[in-house]
Amino acid sequence: MQHLRKLAFIVLFGFIAVQTLQVPTAYGQGKPVVVVRGNITANTTFSSANDYLLSGAVFVQPPATLTIEAGTTIFGESAANGTLVIAQGARIMAVGTANAPIVFTTDQPAGSRSRGLWGGVIINGRAPLNVPGGQAFGEGDTGVYGGSQPNDDSGVLKYVRVEFAGTEFSPDNELNGIALQGVGRGTEVDFVQVHFNLDDCIEFFGGTADAKHVVCTDTGDDNLDWTEGWTGRVQFFIAQQRGDDADQGIEADNNAENNNLQPRANPKIYNVTLIGDPTNKKGGESDLGMLLREGTAGTIANAIVLGFKEKGLEIDHAATFQQASQNKLVVKNSIFWQNGVNFSDDSDEDPPPPFTTAQFAARSQSLVVIDPRLRKPYNYAHPDFRPQDGSPAVDGTVKVALPPNDGFFEPVTFIGALSNVASEDWTQGWTRYVQK
Repeated sequence: MQHLRKLAFIVLFGFIAVQTLQVPTAYGQGKPVVVVRGNITANTTFSSANDYLLSGAVFVQPPATLTIEAGTTIFGESAANGTLVIAQGARIMAVGTANAPIVFTTDQPAGSRSRGLWGGVIINGRAPLNVPGGQAFGEGDTGVYGGSQPNDDSGVLKYVRVEFAGTEFSPDNELNGIALQGVGRGTEVDFVQVHFNLDDCIEFFGGTADAKHVVCTDTGDDNLDWTEGWTGRVQFFIAQQRGDDADQGIEADNNAENNNLQPRANPKIYNVTLIGDPTNKKGGESDLGMLLREGTAGTIANAIVLGFKEKGLEIDHAATFQQASQNKLVVKNSIFWQNGVNFSDDSDEDPPPPFTTAQFAARSQSLVVIDPRLRKPYNYAHPDFRPQDGSPAVDGTVKVALPPNDGFFEPVTFIGALSNVASEDWTQGWTRYVQK
């Protein structure tokens, strides 16, 4: 059942909105709807007393800060490709709670929701990239990003959920659920979920931004994607794929145009659970758990890679193998299970690389093929990504890598993004797995 709401005159940024909107009763519960268009040029607060409709691309321009209260719902208008863009020098302060997350979703009613119904959330920062000139322009006309400020602060995304986004403007020109474009390490991204996005769940375009407690579900492309020299950190990352539309769990690039551009992509990533779709019941996609290519370096540790149809781990391109041979690209202390092939033993390179991905895995001596015994990894409506009691992910069978003691990472005693202890399940209370 749908809910029609008649709006009074609402003035926002000089715009007068008089409109009748149809939105799902699951959201809003009769709150006034504020229509937002164009540029936000002064400090502005989205109140939880209202719902908000993004009509077209809405840019927060410097020096403005957009503050979003806990429990606020923001709809992206499908007909107008509603999108939120935080421009360089502007900030977003979206601080929800586990009991009152901030939700970005589609204006379409339940039963009519799908991937790509609105744009997504894009943040443009002033941190370094490895593109010539040091700046780039975002996909879908989402603005300039990049610069020379590694500590740049674009604000906070905390307890934020982004649903049914990823508008396709043209082939190969789609928006990610959350795009961090040249974003600096002064920005906080913690407890975020992207659900049913058409393109990538979260992508780092260069920059130094960190992220923690991330959940990607039913993503139509890749889950964790990076390029253009990203050097940030991630801990506690979960991806669950659906075979109707999915690619890689991780797709990692340095730079496609020149694999050796500096600064080289070199993130540190600990405690990851990547869940593919091993059957064809939902569809034939869900390809690779980790695809490391185009000259990326980095460290990936304490990962579980489970159920990808083709391969669990593949390394591509000579520049990437060079990083691996110098121990600048490291995958360690991780579990692979039920993938088509856990470690690729072929390569399209000519001349062939000095070793295969399978030999890289064997050399590490800490990549283990064993059932991690997760509880309900393939349940789409009510998943439980925790390992069972006595799982090799928690009982010491697979040695746990201690993350760096740098103030960001937390010490852990388990492989994957979650322990087996119910009270430690950080996904509870704010995530949502509704199927369209």
